[in-house]
Amino acid sequence: MLSGQLTDETFDIPLAGALVKLYQVPVGTTQLVLLESQTTSSDGKFSFSFPRDKMEKYILKASKNLYFDLNESIYFSTLELEEENIRNFSTTAKSWARIILKNDNPSAADILSYIKQQGKVNCAECCPASQQMFNGDIDTVFYCINDGNTVYSFLYSIIGTGNASVKSATTIAFDTTDIQLNY
Repeated sequence: MLSGQLTDETFDIPLAGALVKLYQVPVGTTQLVLLESQTTSSDGKFSFSFPRDKMEKYILKASKNLYFDLNESIYFSTLELEEENIRNFSTTAKSWARIILKNDNPSAADILSYIKQQGKVNCAECCPASQQMFNGDIDTVFYCINDGNTVYSFLYSIIGTGNASVKSATTIAFDTTDIQLNY
């Protein structure tokens, strides 16, 4: 048996109504075989009962609208035979930073350097942390996903000038927060 609780780390509460799926990966393969799926209860709990066949691992996936998906590996060797296997997991609410960059006095020689400093990393939807360069007459908007109720910030510099600083804001869970740079 595998059971546990899924929590909303953003608000520190149980995450009710999330879809949780348990897969097995047979030894020597990468094939995911769905064992069972269920929805978390009002207290965020889930429980799976399955035969403990020798598998490479089990994968638990959880999803809920406006939350980051969870994808956790549970290796066969870590499961107990005689005792309940309890695994608790958490995820965070999504939020978005709307980055607004506007060059108010453009010149073709203007170069803006943008580097993300704080914000969600290592997700499929995440904005890159590498330096990005914007040239000339810039009037652009882009969105960067973030963990809800946390800081998103970027370092900017106008190449060839002393104009450099950090812009930041706390992005509100389930919402979009503007961070605007006029230069």
